[in-house]
Amino acid sequence: MDLSKTLHIASAGMKAQGDRMRVISENLANANSLARSPGGDPYQRQIVTFENVMNEEVGVQQVKVDDVIKDQSDFGKTYKPGHPAANEEGYVKTPNVKSLVEMADMRETQRSYQANLKVIESSRQMMQGLISLMR
Repeated sequence: MDLSKTLHIASAGMKAQGDRMRVISENLANANSLARSPGGDPYQRQIVTFENVMNEEVGVQQVKVDDVIKDQSDFGKTYKPGHPAANEEGYVKTPNVKSLVEMADMRETQRSYQANLKVIESSRQMMQGLISLMR
């Protein structure tokens, strides 16, 4: 495979993982956000989905973010009778964000990003080696 194609594939992977990291960061930042009005929903966790797309210009399959969707899992609830968003029983809905899951996703995202970075570094070194052989 052409080394420049490898660079395109790895850089697309890094971009996709960077976008995923942004969404995970938003989830963690809003993990304790509650609704502001009675019966309102709190922050809803978001999930990134990926797809393979053909880069016609380069002639390679690349990964890209397909969509950012809302997690449909149930909200939690906590007893806070004085909160403005509390229902008649005094319960407030809490976000469906689990910090432990987000941290695991963040770690996986970081490792994928680093793997793509390593591919770029290795490809660059091979290109430099090839150039030095040609001299």
